[in-house]
Amino acid sequence: MKALVLLNMGAPRNLDEVELFLKNMFNDENIITTKSKLLRKFIAFIITNTRKNEAKENYRKIGGRSPLVENSENLIKSLQKNLKDTYVTYVMRYTPPFSQEVIRDLIAKNIDDITLIPLYPQYSTTTTKSSLEEFLNTSNKLDFHPTVKIVERFYKDDIYCNCVIEQIKKSLTDKNPKSHDLIFSAHSLPLKIVQKGDTYEKEIKENVEILKNLLEKEGIFFNKIHLAYQSKLGPVKWLEPSLEDKLKSIENKNVIIYPISFVLDNSETIYELHMEYKNVAQKLGFRDYQVCHCPNNSKKFTDFLQNLA
Repeated sequence: MKALVLLNMGAPRNLDEVELFLKNMFNDENIITTKSKLLRKFIAFIITNTRKNEAKENYRKIGGRSPLVENSENLIKSLQKNLKDTYVTYVMRYTPPFSQEVIRDLIAKNIDDITLIPLYPQYSTTTTKSSLEEFLNTSNKLDFHPTVKIVERFYKDDIYCNCVIEQIKKSLTDKNPKSHDLIFSAHSLPLKIVQKGDTYEKEIKENVEILKNLLEKEGIFFNKIHLAYQSKLGPVKWLEPSLEDKLKSIENKNVIIYPISFVLDNSETIYELHMEYKNVAQKLGFRDYQVCHCPNNSKKFTDFLQNLA
């Protein structure tokens, strides 16, 4: 029997899971890249205890949980309706359902053929590699050895890119695109990770160029198109420009934001982009500040994943 397994980083289902999420994320050797496990554990402890109260307050503002879990479950339901001969499930990296629990379920269902799709359009060691490693290592530990197909990245896929264009169109409604700037906002990454060979920044920039060309083919011409980075954490150097700096530099006060590194809405889109940066934009005198929703379980995105499976 076949299975489609979607991989993602995870998110708190409730305020009690916020600390678990932070602890697991910062204990990941792909996130905190120091070779010393003891030092990584100490750093994770410091960051978790420093950030947990602020993080809980942010989650309270969006209903006490991340929308990522509900969006993941809705996507699974949409896929399962159409993939009658394939079992569809998902694994989170830092919160339940963890790989061990899901793999035991796959074993019980006699699954022998799996397609693994990390839900990160662009490859990064901090996301794609981390999720795949965890799943495959756990499979080996549980003596689970199915045939495995892996989709490591999909930002170049025409069907996927058209999903993005569809979301941008929805945000435009009847607006004239020439009156707005478009900002592709990507989750930032520490420069030291990029300098070690991580291809994320390169792939983000390639994705922006692909989407620019598609918009032109559709006859959609924005005043200007930009790339910026969000979600920086800590004092080290991260990919720039930050979204805040980009907003400060833009003369046109009408802007549409597209979260280019996400396919499902989560706290980084719903809290950071829709609320936190909207407040920044209002203080900077923006007249129109719009954020596109991610594809989530839209028909086009569901069809895209179905084709991959």
